[in-house]
Amino acid sequence: MDLKLKEKTALVFGAGGGLGGAIARSLAGEGARVVMADINGDAVRAAAERITAEGGNVLPLEWDIADLKLVEGKLARIQDQFGPVDVLVNNTGGPPPTPAAGQSPEDWSKYFDQMVRSVIVVTDAVLPSMRQRGWGRIITSTSSGVVAPIANLGLSNSLRLALVGWSKTLAREVGRDGITANIVLPGRIATGRIVFLDEQKAKRENRPVTEVTAESTASIPVGRYGDPSEYGDTVAFLASPRASYITGSVIRIDGGLIPSI
Repeated sequence: MDLKLKEKTALVFGAGGGLGGAIARSLAGEGARVVMADINGDAVRAAAERITAEGGNVLPLEWDIADLKLVEGKLARIQDQFGPVDVLVNNTGGPPPTPAAGQSPEDWSKYFDQMVRSVIVVTDAVLPSMRQRGWGRIITSTSSGVVAPIANLGLSNSLRLALVGWSKTLAREVGRDGITANIVLPGRIATGRIVFLDEQKAKRENRPVTEVTAESTASIPVGRYGDPSEYGDTVAFLASPRASYITGSVIRIDGGLIPSI
């Protein structure tokens, strides 16, 4: 299936990591021009090199999305090299594992700025051009904790849920402009973040990490962790013209893990 993404420009945040890197790879594989942004410059440049070696057309950018002073300059560079952004993939790192109670006001503000406000500001910056051209995709990667809160991820469950309400509201506002806005939720996708969370749980419960991972795997109906490429391919479809009638949705890529309907 040709997703008709050739000549489209995509901006993917968190592209130096597992999920963001997989999304960038899938989009590049479909012929899109992909701007790979990440706070970790070394990681995103290494990821870009791998995709370039596969024939992808990518531009790595070291970019701290929480630093709002950078937005105008970074978008100007993208415009100069690849043209205006057609597809925006909002994908930020998560906060450390914490209970919901007892977190400092400073931490709530810090992670709101990093995970929520930054996403909204960047999206608002690319929307006028999308509206002018009558086409655009806003895809925001959050967490399965927004539909089934995950124990000891109080900050993440709470703050990421704000993005779901924002995205649904945005979808109604921009639908007639040819723009879609959707949320994607990863289940247990085999990335460094999942390894970290398994290790943290094992430490808290004084158990071997292999036991924690086996227990987690057993809870997934398909019986395995997801491959990052499966996540990336889903996002690439949502980014395509073929998904033009999907908007305001929350798409689960979870192997059936999330227990709620």
